[in-house]
Amino acid sequence: MKNLSPLPLWAAVPVAASAGIILDAAFPDRGWWPLAFVGIALNLAVLIGRRLGAAFLVGFVAGGTFYLAHIEWASLFLGPLPMAALVVLQALFFGVGGMAITLAYRWVPLAYATLSGRLAVLPITVAGLWVFREGVASTWPYGGFSWGRVAMSQSDSPITSLFGWLGVSGVSFAMVLLVAICVEAVRYQGSPQLGRAIAPLALAAVMTGVPSWPTPTIGTLRVAAVQGNGPAGYFDSREPGDLTAAQLGATRPLFGERADVVLWPEGSTDDSPLTDPYTAAVFDEVSRQMGAPLVGWAVTERNDRTYNTEILWTAEDGATDYYDKKHPVPFGEYVPNRDFWRPFAPDLIDLVQRDYTPGTTDPIFDIGGVLVGINICFDVVDDRVLRASVLQGATAIFSSSNNADFGRSDQSAQQLAIARIRAMELGRSVVNVSTVGLTAAIGPDGEILQQLPWFTAASLVQDVSLIQTVTPAALFGGQIEFALAGVAMALLVGSASYPASRRKLIDSVDAV
Repeated sequence: MKNLSPLPLWAAVPVAASAGIILDAAFPDRGWWPLAFVGIALNLAVLIGRRLGAAFLVGFVAGGTFYLAHIEWASLFLGPLPMAALVVLQALFFGVGGMAITLAYRWVPLAYATLSGRLAVLPITVAGLWVFREGVASTWPYGGFSWGRVAMSQSDSPITSLFGWLGVSGVSFAMVLLVAICVEAVRYQGSPQLGRAIAPLALAAVMTGVPSWPTPTIGTLRVAAVQGNGPAGYFDSREPGDLTAAQLGATRPLFGERADVVLWPEGSTDDSPLTDPYTAAVFDEVSRQMGAPLVGWAVTERNDRTYNTEILWTAEDGATDYYDKKHPVPFGEYVPNRDFWRPFAPDLIDLVQRDYTPGTTDPIFDIGGVLVGINICFDVVDDRVLRASVLQGATAIFSSSNNADFGRSDQSAQQLAIARIRAMELGRSVVNVSTVGLTAAIGPDGEILQQLPWFTAASLVQDVSLIQTVTPAALFGGQIEFALAGVAMALLVGSASYPASRRKLIDSVDAV
């Protein structure tokens, strides 16, 4: 058996840097999805045959360049210092994850020194460790940061049918598994080329050939979604009432049109209808003129706590239900451990004067007997919030967002792609409504049915399909992620039991 030599460290570092940039190009707004597989391959290639310190370095470089390119929009809202801190944190996860993957490349071939070991056990371990790293980064610290999981680059690829079966984590696993098998097919010289080609070709055929989970329609809901294009940015210049006036102005052309519900985005009003008579009167007017409930938005206060809230409102009864955002943005919508962080950047920390409390309400509204899942902005990247709404009976999903702080950056396009992936994953129509864009109605197959242009006061009216079928991803998505990470860790730890003296000898010879 002969392996190709690993890259020297002086070459691995620039390759790692290019890997991050190439991986970002797979995501919207460019959306060159095949480059995700190239970026993953380069990420893995630079980790092979590496000492742990060098593995951390190249992993850190790859993660750093990826997130610098991928979330450059964060600097528009939070400024360069918080963005840099977020990039460094995510790069640290890449670095530590890279160390684990390097150990897999070092140990697993010794414990499973066969063709199946190299083309099955090793790729499964590597892909599972990748998913483990994504899972940890998505939940910790302060609720984690789920942006940038490799599966989220695939909203337009031929493997979208996998989302309904495997969920986001499962698709990430399948992508890395395919790449890892291809890497080993090139590296492993112990069998004929045809034999080494069968495994990746077979997996690629399965990934592209699996049918979508069936989503039979039980009815439709006519949704009017309104993009007010008001001055909703954190630092936008505005007078009291400007936000509500802009949103109402964009809604008035719809008056008299038939709809089952009117949907307003996060950040679309100045005051809460629960405490401000004028805002309540506006909500009443919209509901009365449309002959339908309004799903509106407000900052609400209850029990000395502040919430980012979607409110279900009717002209007859006022507020009939509400949903509080589950995951306010750390250092954007609240400051965790404020007393600890303030000495490091007092001016920056003091900019965030209001601390939103994470919500505990259920993510469901009953709209005339139709159960609809509700989420606000970054909630859309949280697997648990979206799954919970479907498991509680949601037949469609409303995703509300304020994207005004991010200008015409990639952020809105990335978020819309995630909403499309959620539609395919959960088998639900999704209406994504934003203050400034991108507002769109999405079918359960991820197809965009209607979309409004950026930074334009406009509205759309769309009949969206209602679905009751629950996908495997909705039922078992959490268990799939846990199982994949658990199997990978078990294989890695099990491989570490290979005789220590032999492992030490090979480590000293091969690692660079």
